[in-house]
Amino acid sequence: MKRMAFGLLGIGALAAALATAAVSEQSDGEASPIYGIKLPQGYRDWRLISVKQLTGAGGLKQLRAQLGNDIAIAAFREGKLPFPDGAIIAALHWNEASSDADNKVLAEGFPGAGLQSSFAGTAMNVQFMVKDSKKYAASGGWGYADFTNGKPGSEALHEKCFPCHQPVKDRDYVFTRYAPTP
Repeated sequence: MKRMAFGLLGIGALAAALATAAVSEQSDGEASPIYGIKLPQGYRDWRLISVKQLTGAGGLKQLRAQLGNDIAIAAFREGKLPFPDGAIIAALHWNEASSDADNKVLAEGFPGAGLQSSFAGTAMNVQFMVKDSKKYAASGGWGYADFTNGKPGSEALHEKCFPCHQPVKDRDYVFTRYAPTP
């Protein structure tokens, strides 16, 4: 019984350390309203979770990449739900741009195939989900942040984050699925 108690204490201490580590990874910049999240340092070096294309009215064409810190990646790989405290997911968004030079090469290399190429053009924003089940208990255990040019979005924008994620409550409020290995 004592071993079990010490084991539970150890697991609790580890979870607290991971949550603290996630917070300590944040930069010294401005924090997002409501959730108080800052840009995590080194997030561009995190591992790829998935990529998406978003299109919509008014000619919206975006390319999006989701990255995860080590805790998030381990949870995705193991199919672990809910995500453990300390998991952070980043979503990087760019306007999609056409590559005329690539299209010319593709047309010459694969005549008649109609191949088109695009790439990540101008940066739009970056969004984060930070898992801390105690701190963000009112929003399903997740804190949210949206940054454009390193500056957090408005409070009105951040008020929409949790309601937008509620339809995927059964997946711990996470839209992204781990992309299969090619």
